[in-house]
Amino acid sequence: MDQSKLKPPAGAKHKKKRVGCGDGSGHGTFSTRGCKGQKSRSGRDLRPSFEGGQLPIVKRLPWMRGFTNVAKVKYSVVNVGDLRLFEAGSEVDSVGLKEKGLIKSANFPVKILGNGELERPLKVKATKFSATARDKIEAAGGKVEEI
Repeated sequence: MDQSKLKPPAGAKHKKKRVGCGDGSGHGTFSTRGCKGQKSRSGRDLRPSFEGGQLPIVKRLPWMRGFTNVAKVKYSVVNVGDLRLFEAGSEVDSVGLKEKGLIKSANFPVKILGNGELERPLKVKATKFSATARDKIEAAGGKVEEI
């Protein structure tokens, strides 16, 4: 094998595109740059956010920061101490919490947090429980049921 006779396989090499070499180049009089204007000139330097001289959206909306997570789940939060409004042995669910005024809407998922004390046994149904809330409800003799 002779190294001087090595060649790349057919189709691996491409001819350099000769832009700006007249009408014979196949790219026309304006060399693929269109007619006149800022983008047809040499030495142009436009940042990606450039909007043709219009006040950029970055400056028009300076107060919009970050983004809104559309997948975020909003929970109605209730503390264990607030459950003292219920009778001993009763069943606590989102409808009951709405009737007592502890949550605004029964449509949102409910999370029970462990702030406060609970003396009576209750059967609590909710979407989520914190570890301390679960412990306090079970210590009072109640039951925890995740929906």
